[in-house]
Amino acid sequence: MKLRGIDFGPVLGASGVQGFFGEGYAFHKVTDPFNRLFNGVTFTAKTTTLDKKIGNMPMKDDGITPKELFPKCVYVDFRKGIALNAVSLSGPGAKSLFEDGRWQERIEPFFLSFMSVKETVEERLEELKGYLFLLKKYLPLFKASIGLQKNETCPNVNKRETNWGEMIYEIKVGLEMIGELNIPVIPKLNVLTPIEVAKEISESEHCDALCVSNTIPWGKLPERIDWEGLFGSKTSPLARFGGGGYSGAGLLPLVCDWIKEARYAGIKKHINVGGGILRPDDVNVIHKVGGNSISLGSIRILRWRRMPATIKRSYELF
Repeated sequence: MKLRGIDFGPVLGASGVQGFFGEGYAFHKVTDPFNRLFNGVTFTAKTTTLDKKIGNMPMKDDGITPKELFPKCVYVDFRKGIALNAVSLSGPGAKSLFEDGRWQERIEPFFLSFMSVKETVEERLEELKGYLFLLKKYLPLFKASIGLQKNETCPNVNKRETNWGEMIYEIKVGLEMIGELNIPVIPKLNVLTPIEVAKEISESEHCDALCVSNTIPWGKLPERIDWEGLFGSKTSPLARFGGGGYSGAGLLPLVCDWIKEARYAGIKKHINVGGGILRPDDVNVIHKVGGNSISLGSIRILRWRRMPATIKRSYELF
């Protein structure tokens, strides 16, 4: 993935899979004590909001470390290769993260990730304005080139998927605002986003690529996802947290169908593909349908032994 002359490589980490600064999570140490599984993966920071957000994952006093070794807002079935998460963007807020200084010390290109979470379009654009004020202030201190992934479809906040006209307006205005910083910008969508909506977004001169797909909110696409068959109940195991977002094996065919439709409809921008990538052969499928790079997330939990081979395949194809 080369955007505005910056080579981000063919494999991104999904936002949050390595935490806010690449520190990872406590349970990672059990399977990868020397942190080698992410070799060849471009770091993408966990999505932050402008202000501190409690969310559903309790944090220690540092604001970035989960209190629970295995957070209750995450459900995993290793046998089926599926997961739900309802973390809901828990974090200390953008100001605290910028002041920490670890982003500024990174030396390889990477992505930050941000999402506005207020109730109205106007409020969300004000949030973005506040975030960009901070980013502009600290950007000269960064040693590495960066891009910004604009999270538009986190399933655990602001369920905006039914008002597509409003979403197009908000994203395009946001892209113009970010464009003043002259850094690569990637809106992060999910497969619920209609192709015509994604096409209009992609045609903005400030949109450098698309990232598809975010997780799928519990209960959506019942004609394609057998929720009861996968999870043993019509009720989400994370119902007390709002249901959560689905990731894992069943997401891949949905993403691939979306990409095929997107290319048929004339979307020409780079598409970074995530969702259900659990083995090297999955990369072959993504390449065949028109994806340009991949994003790895749930594989780190569900099929971590396959990460090196999957990363290697990506470098061979993209």
